[in-house]
Amino acid sequence: MPATLPLNKMSVVEKLRAMEALWDDLCHRGEPIPSPAWHGEVLAERERLVAEGRAEFSDWDEAKARIAARCHEDPDSRPG
Repeated sequence: MPATLPLNKMSVVEKLRAMEALWDDLCHRGEPIPSPAWHGEVLAERERLVAEGRAEFSDWDEAKARIAARCHEDPDSRPG
């Protein structure tokens, strides 16, 4: 059953609430949620970088600020 939401009519707050409701529902199901293969590959690469001493880490507050800034960028100005 496809679910349709009026995304173009929803505010950011409404969209976030919908995402939180979906995530909450997924977290409370008894069945495991399989990770995609690419996720394991990314984790393995990050472990390799840590083992080689080449991993870069960010302070959590700095990371949150960087993510927040990306969320407020003009999507048309992003590369790729």
